[in-house]
Amino acid sequence: MTALICGSAAYDNIMVFEDSFKNHILPDKIHILNVAFLVPRLRREFGGCATNIAYNLKLLGEDPLPMATVGQDFDPYAQWLSRWSIRQDHIRVLDDVLTAQAFITTDLDDNQITAFHPGAMNQSEVNKVTDAKGVTVGMVSPDGRQGMIEHAEQFAAAGIPFIFDPGQGLPMYNGDDLRKFVKEATWVTVNDYEWQLMKDRTGWDVKDVTAQTDALIVTRGAEGSTIYTKEAEYQIPTAKPKAVEDPTGCGDAYRAGLLYGLLHKLDWETTGRIASLMGSIKIEQHGTQNHSFTRDEFEQRFKAAFGRSI
Repeated sequence: MTALICGSAAYDNIMVFEDSFKNHILPDKIHILNVAFLVPRLRREFGGCATNIAYNLKLLGEDPLPMATVGQDFDPYAQWLSRWSIRQDHIRVLDDVLTAQAFITTDLDDNQITAFHPGAMNQSEVNKVTDAKGVTVGMVSPDGRQGMIEHAEQFAAAGIPFIFDPGQGLPMYNGDDLRKFVKEATWVTVNDYEWQLMKDRTGWDVKDVTAQTDALIVTRGAEGSTIYTKEAEYQIPTAKPKAVEDPTGCGDAYRAGLLYGLLHKLDWETTGRIASLMGSIKIEQHGTQNHSFTRDEFEQRFKAAFGRSI
């Protein structure tokens, strides 16, 4: 059983400005903005949706296949993936560009200024779903626009069930695009903001999506998540985290839980709770790939959180 996860691999460069932006950005001079921020603290994290999801699925004991395009600066990331024995069969290095990366500056008020360079991600369509063998289930997560379109088409043509996870890539698509994605997908997962945007652009509601898919999963952060199917609606509670440190990457951890449940043909009540616990474990650590656990630790936390075994 193998999950092919199409999406981005990226570096997250996170800086902390030890003051407030409002003290340095003058409202009446915004038309000639020219500011510089000293950032004594800087860390570089491994990120990107495909590799984040693969990392979390690996923690659950699976052998995921991330599919992504990366650049000439990928060596440190490749070493990290090798350390965790995450396969790189379908991570293609493009020598004339850089790996996608975000530059995030946060001030003491938790405001953020983010610049994102897509780099190699813009050429994600050079990877083909049909190049991967033995795939049981797939996922189309945020990536280059054309890559997401073609990978969804390729999954559908190959008869491989897949999750459509538009994430931050959703604004790139109009209503016709999104309706086509839904028709091709087996499952759709979005957060509550993305779900509202999808409804606005497609004119579809829950019944329209579940009429064409096996499930619509909507996450709502600390309020839990809802899994809608043709037959039922499942309210999935959150698992209380030990600490709330960094929500970045919690959605990817949740999606790894979904893939795990689908790979093992678990019911939605169990699948949703595994996904929920994955998100809670991730939020306890800074960065998207710095948390870890053993199988026994996960099962113990699952039982403590939900009063039942997996």
